[in-house]
Amino acid sequence: MTIQFANKIRSLSLKMVHEARASHIGSALSICDILATLYDKVLTFNPEKPYWENRDRFILSKGHACVSVYAALAISGFIKIDELDSYGKDYSRLMSHISHKVPGVEFSTGSLGHGLPFGVGKAFAAKKIGAKWRTFVLMSDGELAEGSNWEAFLFASHHRLDNIVAIIDYNNLQSFGSVDKTLNIEPLSDKLKSFGWDVRCVDGHDHGEIENLLTTAPWAPNKPSIVIAHTIKGKGVSFMENSVDWHYQSPNDEQLEAALLEIGG
Repeated sequence: MTIQFANKIRSLSLKMVHEARASHIGSALSICDILATLYDKVLTFNPEKPYWENRDRFILSKGHACVSVYAALAISGFIKIDELDSYGKDYSRLMSHISHKVPGVEFSTGSLGHGLPFGVGKAFAAKKIGAKWRTFVLMSDGELAEGSNWEAFLFASHHRLDNIVAIIDYNNLQSFGSVDKTLNIEPLSDKLKSFGWDVRCVDGHDHGEIENLLTTAPWAPNKPSIVIAHTIKGKGVSFMENSVDWHYQSPNDEQLEAALLEIGG
């Protein structure tokens, strides 16, 4: 079941961040339900042939939340579960921002605002060669302050790229505070519609709603699709939820034990 997939991603992500004394666990936990739905129900891929030409392309633009994608890839068979223990350590290919050296990762990100432009380029290339695979880009709300994203929004609609689906992880928290107080992005849905995208809003923790939207896109011919996923930063661990502290903080031994107990990991 997808909920079990999501909780496995959460438990593995917590263990990785704890072991590496790393950051960004709140950002990783907010996207676990989206990732579980993508890898369990939506994406076309072959873990034995990670560069199979007919695979769907998935790009994590918020590269700092990489532990959740590494966990999803391990559960899906791209890498061994044991390799997750090397996260963030010297000479590991599991870098602290997502790396294309890992099978199943299309693009290294971390400098925010790069994932969507790259994904739009992929979608444009697919149109040019008549390929049927789709591109999915998972973005953060805070990175919408980057102008490169808005250029990509314009480019995608101008070229009628209905083979790309963007997903915004809208948890309204970024590194030091709330998004609305850092740089307000509302009215987001209206802005995206004015840029020519077909927009849907969803509970970013409801697997059924997410699956329904992502499997039926594009919702309109010749228009790129975007999902505004309303999420909770730190979702699944009560003392991490909606707390900006867990953007940079790492759980200690006691906190890890309590968090794993909550999610059944």
